[in-house]
Amino acid sequence: MNHEPDATSDRAGDEPSPGVRDDVLGDRMTGVESAAGGATAEASDPGQPAADAAAPVQAAAEASDSAEPTAEASDSGESAAEASDSPAHRAGVLARVRGIVREHPVVAAVAAGVTALLLLGPAALAAGAALRPAPAEPVAAATPAPPAPAVAPGRAVPAAAPASVALRTCSVADRAADGRLANLQAQVVNAATGEVLYDRGGSTPSRTASVMKVLTSAAALSVLGPDYRATTTVVKGSEPGSAVLVGGGDVTLSRTPSGDEGVYPGAAHLDDLAAQVRAAWDADPSNPPLTKLVLDASYFGGDEWQPSWLVKERDDGYQANVTALMVDGDRDDPYSNTSPRSSDPIGRAGEAFADELGGIQTIERGTAPAGAAQLGAVSSPTVAQLIDKALVVSDNTAAEMLARLVAIRSGSGNDFGAIQAGVLQGLAGYGVDTAGITIVDGSGLSDDNAVPPSYLTRLFVKINAREGALGVIMDGLPVAGQRGSLSYSDRFSGDNAVADGAVIAKTGWIDTGYTLAGVINAQDGTPLTFAIYALGDVTDDTKQAIDTLATGFYLCGDGLSNR
Repeated sequence: MNHEPDATSDRAGDEPSPGVRDDVLGDRMTGVESAAGGATAEASDPGQPAADAAAPVQAAAEASDSAEPTAEASDSGESAAEASDSPAHRAGVLARVRGIVREHPVVAAVAAGVTALLLLGPAALAAGAALRPAPAEPVAAATPAPPAPAVAPGRAVPAAAPASVALRTCSVADRAADGRLANLQAQVVNAATGEVLYDRGGSTPSRTASVMKVLTSAAALSVLGPDYRATTTVVKGSEPGSAVLVGGGDVTLSRTPSGDEGVYPGAAHLDDLAAQVRAAWDADPSNPPLTKLVLDASYFGGDEWQPSWLVKERDDGYQANVTALMVDGDRDDPYSNTSPRSSDPIGRAGEAFADELGGIQTIERGTAPAGAAQLGAVSSPTVAQLIDKALVVSDNTAAEMLARLVAIRSGSGNDFGAIQAGVLQGLAGYGVDTAGITIVDGSGLSDDNAVPPSYLTRLFVKINAREGALGVIMDGLPVAGQRGSLSYSDRFSGDNAVADGAVIAKTGWIDTGYTLAGVINAQDGTPLTFAIYALGDVTDDTKQAIDTLATGFYLCGDGLSNR
């Protein structure tokens, strides 16, 4: 309810199956033995030079245009077996092989086996063939990687696999298997390279809880700008002795005395607005006494309560009806973040303003006449300040204010149905694909919202880079062990405290899920962006399981395994 109270590399899979391996080795050995047998038979003729026994190597050498002369056993009258063991012969063969390797790597691979047999000699070949056991299954982990073959100048060299891939063996499998996470969706991206390191259902759009406030904030920065302020005005009414209080969408307008700050830092105050109105009214002697107050909240339209929200969110003090005119987020206690809200925020604001004006006998709903003279105006905190409030303590009402203002400014409308188009328009400029996203509110209270974790990891890459005005979001996020909803005693405690200060993320909680998404400055220095959704049958301690998984990401860094 948005109440923010070791795997190994997959490379072994490239190996052929045992049956295929045995067939290939058998074919290769048959060919080698045939060549060796023929060479031995020919060399047994006393008049046959040993160089002829090495015909496959010689042919390969000739194909490479080698000018290396062939050492012949007939020069000394030695037998073929003895000649194959002579230093001159070995040197000649090795020289030719080097040339082959340089010029013809494929030919060299075949000729290498024949050369080995020639160097060993017929007697060793016969003994080896008699004693050779059946081929054994190789062990990948125990086999050293062969040295890279020499490549002739000008030839293309295959790109080596990144070293980091081979090192990604840091597993979080045990943490991800925690039953408290219910139905887990998660994704982790290396923010420096854009590479996906870990993915569990990352492309599936799902409910976000309060992480939705990140999208709302990003859209507000794009559409409204960080310095935008909502303005509440008072104008003369159409009847003598009347004034109209016109709501401009500022939910932070406060009934607390000026200089006495409530839950919204930098909020405007009703006493200031009333003083302006009284001064302007009294400055015109022709004005009759001010006795009537008209309340105009028409800037927002449609339902005040999103149909998919639970009414208990209002009763428990987490969300107000969404109206263009209210005070202190319609809290019973203007100094408490969590405080029950009323069913009539417009009426509460009107009564509070009438008390400040004095002399008001009638309060009614209506609209301001076109072109009416303005008697006073006060403005809200900036969008940047509102984003900070929406993110750090997950203020739902501030987030709904931003979403509605975005919809109005983008031209999509002024009701709940306009939020989707307005917010998506605001997000479009960031260049992250919004396909499949469903937005029904600005706070994330609804189960009907749907955003894939992959969208968040990509958006957070840009937030972490502070593109455009997105640094405002980075500065407003909770920080593990240090700020906002991640500094509470039940977050990143115990062993997870190792990640204090390193996890900068938005929390989320509704009855059907807990979420966390943001940036992790990993232990190895890698910047990671991540999103974790734990959805379904969750309990209060699900958030500790989320923290434990996020801490695993922190500890693994770029070595994080996707297994």
